[in-house]
Amino acid sequence: MVNRKELNPEAGPEAAFGARLRRLREARGWIQDELAALIGYTGRHISAIETGRKPPTLRFTRSADAAFGIADTADSLEREWREMRHGSLLEGFPQYVGHEGRAVEIRMFTLGIIPGLLQTPEYARVLADSAIRRGAITPDQADERISFLAERQASLVRPRLPMLFVTLDESCIRRPVGGPVVMEAQLARLAEFAEQPNTLLQVAPYEIGERRTFDMPVILLTLPDRSVISYAESQAQGYVDRESSSVMPLLTAYHQLQAVSLSQEASVAMINQLRKGTP
Repeated sequence: MVNRKELNPEAGPEAAFGARLRRLREARGWIQDELAALIGYTGRHISAIETGRKPPTLRFTRSADAAFGIADTADSLEREWREMRHGSLLEGFPQYVGHEGRAVEIRMFTLGIIPGLLQTPEYARVLADSAIRRGAITPDQADERISFLAERQASLVRPRLPMLFVTLDESCIRRPVGGPVVMEAQLARLAEFAEQPNTLLQVAPYEIGERRTFDMPVILLTLPDRSVISYAESQAQGYVDRESSSVMPLLTAYHQLQAVSLSQEASVAMINQLRKGTP
């Protein structure tokens, strides 16, 4: 074959994806133009993905899976694509997100930073750019995180809306992120969130002191079968817990935290005071 470039699957996730795409194509005796015609792309596009010069997209992987007859299987390219995308995410987090998309109730408590599901794109971008400057992630990984967050937020808009209970430590709304314009938009987003029929937003004020029941962020998901799982993160990884003996005390602690937090009305009033620049 003329100008056939040798591939090195060990060069990285995209290289491994491209090498597998070539193996699947050649196993069926197709040239690049033939595969391209089947899935609505050009032969040049196929070549660029096989050689790692262009990253695959979700649309591309689904189209290729249909052509190869491996859609919705353990060997699908879409599954490999999702694993590749999740490489920039904290270990354990993709597993949690799979449960989040099915949950009928979501309870979360956070400190310092607005939780991802409530972040505006501008707020999320500031956090991602900060991680780039620290050398924690690459620009491409930052873009993946922003895109993935948008997908998470969109997945909650479904025929049967989940109930979202969000308790924010007061530090979340007082910590400046990205400057006044970004924070104003973010605080406005919180106020809008509180107006939805399937939400409850509360602020845990500093004044509750030692009655704050959590010293780290925690998320509790109620699944369609009414089972409850928890998710918590350390600096190194995230952890999903399904054991009722450890999850149910967290649920009790969450309810205790809600009891000493501000009502939704008082919480929104505090948020709006900050928007006006008053302490």
